[in-house]
Amino acid sequence: MTGTSEARLSELDGVLDSVQVTEQLAGELFAVVDLLDRQPALRRALTDPGAGADERGALLDALFGHRLGAATVDVVRAAVGLRWGSASGLAAALERQGVRAVLTSAQDAGNLDAVEDELFRFERVVSADAALRSAISDRSAPLESRQQLVTDLIGDRADAATTTLARRAVAARTRSFELTVDGYLTLAAALRRRALAHVVVARPLTAEQRDRLAAALARQVGREVVLQVLVDPDVIGGVRVTVGDEIIEGTVAGRLENARRQLG
Repeated sequence: MTGTSEARLSELDGVLDSVQVTEQLAGELFAVVDLLDRQPALRRALTDPGAGADERGALLDALFGHRLGAATVDVVRAAVGLRWGSASGLAAALERQGVRAVLTSAQDAGNLDAVEDELFRFERVVSADAALRSAISDRSAPLESRQQLVTDLIGDRADAATTTLARRAVAARTRSFELTVDGYLTLAAALRRRALAHVVVARPLTAEQRDRLAAALARQVGREVVLQVLVDPDVIGGVRVTVGDEIIEGTVAGRLENARRQLG
């Protein structure tokens, strides 16, 4: 992602953060995204670089009128007023705000920790089951049927926000279901000004070990850290941590691989 794109997304984040965030806002943002996904001509019209922001805003008013809440209109109008790298960039930016709205509502309700944990665990279930992963990612099957599969699998065992986000992730805007969920978790961590750390270990960590690792990583990155821990016996002891683009390799397998590359 370019610095310009990040600046535009950050600007749009600020707009969402300035309005009253509700479940209605999230639902309406997702409805607008779904409409844009279904109608490429509409995406092109609302991102037409040859039209001014006022002209694109007028088109937005003509399309939606009073059918959207005031907060939704504020966010969508701000998005339409920005320049995106492609017609699909507008839909992706609004999808991000819909996800942030769901996460913010969960945070306001005191449920964000549970939603993060449930999303992570469900993503790991999907990743570990080849048949399930294939069924969810099969783009030859209708999106609605794949989303219903996710709903059926989760049932009533998770927060409603978890189900909503897991269903949205089926569209896999970030190349795959797993990477899309990972993006959601990164947004959740950012809401609380924390960094997201993916931790791979050979055996489960004790509570004391988790606390020590989180404290050590916080000192390294300069802010609190949310740990997402995956147990993988193939790491042969030690720990592998990924924070953003940085990989901290402390596994026996990793050190052996580094030695092999140096010798080779």
